[in-house]
Amino acid sequence: MRCSSYYPVIMTDDVAGTAAFYIEHFHFQALFEIDWYVHMQSTVDDSVNLAVIDGSHSTIPASTRGRVSGLILNFEVEDPDAEYARAQAADLPILLSLRDEDFGQRHFITADPNGVLIDIIKPIPPKAAFAEHYSEGVTTP
Repeated sequence: MRCSSYYPVIMTDDVAGTAAFYIEHFHFQALFEIDWYVHMQSTVDDSVNLAVIDGSHSTIPASTRGRVSGLILNFEVEDPDAEYARAQAADLPILLSLRDEDFGQRHFITADPNGVLIDIIKPIPPKAAFAEHYSEGVTTP
């Protein structure tokens, strides 16, 4: 399959509030907006898109209607320390404090109003025990 685009769509019962959260805290702008769906694009990188849909909308199969569950959105950034300070200043929930992981990430985790986890990440060099798990030819930071 050749994809021309890929982006997550968050099911919620508060489309406007969820979209406002990502616009305010993660530099998105609405490209298409209706009461049951908002398609957003990053104001920093137009290849980064995210959408929000009313979980009860008729376009969602009846057996799967509802709210999002078990989702983590990863945002790779240049400066997770600055983003951490910004998240704290905005009183976003900090579910995992900023830290370095042996597997090769400096990151922290917050959440949106629906409970979607948001992992703010910068790849860093992994410890030797994890470096061997990367595929051959993959360069680590």
